[in-house]
Amino acid sequence: MTAAVLSPARARPAGFSRDALFGLVTWGAAWLVLLLLLAIAVAMAWGGRLAFATFGPGFLTSMAWDPASGRFGALVAIYGTLASSAIALLIAAPVSLGIALFLTDIAPPRVRGPIGIAIELLAAVPSIIYGMWGLFVLAPFMATHVEPWLSDHLGLAPLIGPIFSGPPIGIGMLTAGLVLGIMIVPFIAAVARDVFAAVPAPLKEAAVALGATRWEILRRVTLPHTRSAIVGAIFLGLGRALGETMAVTFVLGNAHDLSASLLMPGNSIAAAIANEFTEADTALYRSALIALAFLLFVVTFLVLAAAKLMLRRIDRTLGKAH
Repeated sequence: MTAAVLSPARARPAGFSRDALFGLVTWGAAWLVLLLLLAIAVAMAWGGRLAFATFGPGFLTSMAWDPASGRFGALVAIYGTLASSAIALLIAAPVSLGIALFLTDIAPPRVRGPIGIAIELLAAVPSIIYGMWGLFVLAPFMATHVEPWLSDHLGLAPLIGPIFSGPPIGIGMLTAGLVLGIMIVPFIAAVARDVFAAVPAPLKEAAVALGATRWEILRRVTLPHTRSAIVGAIFLGLGRALGETMAVTFVLGNAHDLSASLLMPGNSIAAAIANEFTEADTALYRSALIALAFLLFVVTFLVLAAAKLMLRRIDRTLGKAH
């Protein structure tokens, strides 16, 4: 009987080897992600080396984009990417937080299910569907009802006049931002809903016992308790908007012109690559497009890094407050 029972001294090496193998596999999986990111960055930078070598730092500040004469610049595409994503974030963030708060704290149980499913289904709609809807439905509506009003009432206003002046053609930066905002609402709302649902019930019950209204509970309990996670959800949506291609391509206008007006057509990095990569018939042209891809990678990385730093700062501030 005693011979059949393994002693701890004999059982430990087998267990240790399995644990070591498991740790090695997980360690390799974690580092594989970093290696893939580094490989992508190096591949994009290597593919765009000709454009960087030809134009130097001026590639980032030049508005020129003339394939016929071999002159390329990334400023218009960078501006279009950042501007359309900023518009999308301004639209999607409050709407998403309102949806999440409604589903977790206000809506009756029989309503939460259908609305929650509808939000999740929006996230599953392909981006090209959003683009076609934006081109055939939203753009005509903007050209007929929204942009004429903006141009007439805000186009001549001081300071903000140049932003809302221009012909009401329906295709432009504002329409692209609206489509992007609708696209990222499900992502932010889904994360925010799960975060709000995880707020401990005793905190809300204590606020109710102190006489807090529903609005005060949302403002002083739910939102402060989930602040860092909400910031992360918003930046997750921003990262989704920065790299969107097909939806923006349909409604942005794809014009390499830099304009302060949100009603005018523009371009973005992803849209420029999608539209012109198959037409790139020279090595410099292809290199310029790959260089744009590298810049998009860098912009996305910087945005996510800024989000991480902001989250750390918020956590540190909340830690000091508690």
